[in-house]
Amino acid sequence: MDSDGQMNIARMIEPHAADRVALISRNRETTYGELRDQTERLRGGLIAHGVGQDDRVAILCGNNRYFVVAYLAVAGLGAVAVPLNPASPAPEIERELSVVRPVAAVVGPSAAAPWDDIDRAAVPSLTCVIRAEGDAGDDEVSLQTLLESEPAPIVDVAADHIAAMMFTSGTAGSPRAAMLSHGNLIVNVEQDLTARDHTVENDIVYGVLPLFHIFGLNVVLGVSFTVGATVLLVQRFDPATAVQSIVQRGVTVVPGAPPMWVAFSHFDELPDDSFASVRLALSGAARLPNSVYDRVLERFGLAIHEGYGLTEAAPVVTSSAGLERRPGSVGRLLIGQEMRLVGDDGEDVPVGDAGEIWVRGDNVFHGYFDEPETTARVLVDGWLRTGDIGTVDGDGFLYLVDRAKDLVIVSGFNVFPAEVEEVLSGHPAVAEVGVLGVPHPHHGEAVKAFVVPRPGQNIDEDGLIEYAREYLARYKCPTKVVFVDELPRNAAGKLIRRELEGTVIGA
Repeated sequence: MDSDGQMNIARMIEPHAADRVALISRNRETTYGELRDQTERLRGGLIAHGVGQDDRVAILCGNNRYFVVAYLAVAGLGAVAVPLNPASPAPEIERELSVVRPVAAVVGPSAAAPWDDIDRAAVPSLTCVIRAEGDAGDDEVSLQTLLESEPAPIVDVAADHIAAMMFTSGTAGSPRAAMLSHGNLIVNVEQDLTARDHTVENDIVYGVLPLFHIFGLNVVLGVSFTVGATVLLVQRFDPATAVQSIVQRGVTVVPGAPPMWVAFSHFDELPDDSFASVRLALSGAARLPNSVYDRVLERFGLAIHEGYGLTEAAPVVTSSAGLERRPGSVGRLLIGQEMRLVGDDGEDVPVGDAGEIWVRGDNVFHGYFDEPETTARVLVDGWLRTGDIGTVDGDGFLYLVDRAKDLVIVSGFNVFPAEVEEVLSGHPAVAEVGVLGVPHPHHGEAVKAFVVPRPGQNIDEDGLIEYAREYLARYKCPTKVVFVDELPRNAAGKLIRRELEGTVIGA
């Protein structure tokens, strides 16, 4: 940040030695010097193709260098990066594109198939499609071509200039694009670095968390690049391959979601010294079962440090890294943030009582894109109403009791029932549907649907699940469908989700 408050998140790669390795992707190393050159040239190419400040650019890439270069180039010119899940089916990608109305999209190899099924006429704002690999179509351009452009410098912007939009349903219902500014992202990295233990320059960070998720974007990339560490990018998780990579590369920091740690804890064939090089293990995005913590500590001598955060806080709010173990706790509030626990009466609750977690700080987002009413419900006098319920002990350690009403968390990803219900309701044989989350041994939770069939219509569980997969990312699809005679509703006709399990007439 310069003296008049101008800044850019893309500057985080600037201070480090040119020969220092920034990325390892597909066994290919990219130094900080090479990364700076690539982002400068892509920035120049984007500008030459008409991308300017405040324009949205969708990024549909897996965990690879294409994503990283695109993100830094887009943010660096003052445009807005919109990371999307490249594995989502075409209708879901179309919906998200229609919300943010991007002028350009960077399409990686993992998104090639769904992208080809997209109705481009449904996204009239899109004027430039960049193919990260393979041949570019008639109306497209290859990333390699843009990387041969004249370099363009970073454009410094105000702290409140939007850097990224991240789709989330964490606090506000069906997925919306949360607007995160350069200031939000930079400040949260600085807050992360106030934890007792954190990533440092000599670390090698295991990057399996999806970069289209805020945990991957700003904790894995943001923190690592700010301190000059090396990120080992991993496209998909497999416990045996993961341990092989961790051992071979001497990985020192492993951030993950609980399903990853569950997989490691149940993999009996892993050697006891599998994590000998790891000095910091982190878990977030969902609650880590105590049994998993105990098992990993017993088997591998590795203590997992939990934290708490959400997209709208950019994302980290609390951390237990470097702190004593308190079972069930997600650590203490990071320096630079304030937190309240608020009761139903709007007043702060006494220590030890449960209340809704409210957070305030320069890391709190600027609202949902084109959603002023929803934004007003979650941002109150500068406070972010998280919708999560927690308690705090006398030493300031936070414990999560519950989470945003009705939210289902599958492998660390937020799934809001209303989105799944909307898709399933589109099936011609479905009269009504209610969705909730149920415990799952590997994914934390799974989606379960309760369906009232239309009279005289034939429908089966497998067919309905297959139907959902045409429109939703796999983790959002129900793993179980139960057919019922009616759904529980109150006098106003509103679905009483907590009573769904009581409506079962056959599994």
